[in-house]
Amino acid sequence: MVNAIKGLFISCDIPMGQFIINYNASLPASHRFIIHILDNTHMFVQPNVADMIRSAMSEFRDQNSYEKPT
Repeated sequence: MVNAIKGLFISCDIPMGQFIINYNASLPASHRFIIHILDNTHMFVQPNVADMIRSAMSEFRDQNSYEKPT
């Protein structure tokens, strides 16, 4: 018998993949979303967390962006 799980495939660079993995690990066990890590740049996650991951990545980029002083 085949077991199938609906999910979202994420392909990213290594630093962003590590960010997503660490973000997932910081959540309580009941809210973790990674189903399977395929390699350093690919992972399979629950389909309902796409917006949550996008917003966390956006916040991370905003915190680590250089803004030239005026």
